Amino acid sequence: MSARVHGTPPVRATAEQSAEVFAALRAILSVHAEELKVTADSPKGYSLNTPYSARWKKELFFGAVQVTKNYVSFHLFPVYMYPDLLEGATPELKARMQGKSCFNFRAPDAALFAELAALTESGLARMKAEGAF
Repeated sequence: MSARVHGTPPVRATAEQSAEVFAALRAILSVHAEELKVTADSPKGYSLNTPYSARWKKELFFGAVQVTKNYVSFHLFPVYMYPDLLEGATPELKARMQGKSCFNFRAPDAALFAELAALTESGLARMKAEGAF
């Protein structure tokens, strides 16, 4: 059952919060832009693919940051491919998950962003080790 009262709008991030969260999450991904491929780069979205994968015969989605109406989403595909990457994740980070590989934020959180950066590094290393590209 929803904690929201019927007719009450959902809590939304302010424009300033969204911009700050987007910048921080974009920075987590952009560190890897040289070895991955930037497929989108705008004020509302940033996305990376892997180089061509001989195994899959195409580029693979790696991750993205997307500004939506209520929050900023961080998508990390390695977590979908290798769910065991989340075994060491804190309950606080897991609470931000929507689906299998998306994390939503309304406000900056340095501790969770640091954890997400480490998870991103682990995910990239795992994809390489598994021969995904």
